[in-house]
Amino acid sequence: MDLLVIPAFSDNYIWALHDGEHALVVDPGEAEPVRHALARLGLRLEAILITHHHADHTGGVAALRDETGSVVYGPAGESVPQPCTPLHEGDGLTWRGLDFRVIDVPGHTAGHIAYVGGPVPERPWLFCGDTLFSGGCGRLFEGTPAQMLSSLDKLAQLPPATVVCAAHEYTLSNLKFARAVEPGNADLIQYERDCQQLRAQHQPTLPSTLALELQINPFLRSRLPAVVQAVQAHDPQAHRDETSVFAALRQWKNDYK
Repeated sequence: MDLLVIPAFSDNYIWALHDGEHALVVDPGEAEPVRHALARLGLRLEAILITHHHADHTGGVAALRDETGSVVYGPAGESVPQPCTPLHEGDGLTWRGLDFRVIDVPGHTAGHIAYVGGPVPERPWLFCGDTLFSGGCGRLFEGTPAQMLSSLDKLAQLPPATVVCAAHEYTLSNLKFARAVEPGNADLIQYERDCQQLRAQHQPTLPSTLALELQINPFLRSRLPAVVQAVQAHDPQAHRDETSVFAALRQWKNDYK
């Protein structure tokens, strides 16, 4: 089974899995890039996964479903294109012999879900939508800092080799902020250089791995003393409890230029 990234809009990624004949796609905000990829590779779309309700993740769902007869799966707690099989934590799905389980990851939206699975349990694919980015996390449009911190904690417990398939090419801007938080992080400095080279060649920085994100992503590192100290130096009003520090870190990122 091959993993394919399909660029959409200015910075979205639609992820696809295919076996050379059949395909599954995740968060098709636009139909046309998916149509083009399917035609180029001679694939038949069979399944669509949705992580959350935002239009840049669902805008192409109805057209692709109607054109292909694909089965659609999505979050039980959000309004998404229907008909859709509703899923929440504890549910699973199987496609072409691949098993995926669902994780509730509220924060970016109230009912956001993620899918994790694949042929190698020690190296699963994680389709995390806008919850986890490389070097960052999603804005809190509907959820709370406590919810997002809990959601990221769930993802951090996955195998280190987990392949992180985030939905946006935000990496360089995220890493610029991450360096402001941890200017002495050597892993972060090297990763930023690597990503700059990829983007200079018009290549995606994704997918990432969970092991790498645990080394460089401040939102997965918000309890570490160096990150806590940086947050409190930036915002002296930030309390020492972990949720307050995370909330201040997220607000710092919101305001960062």
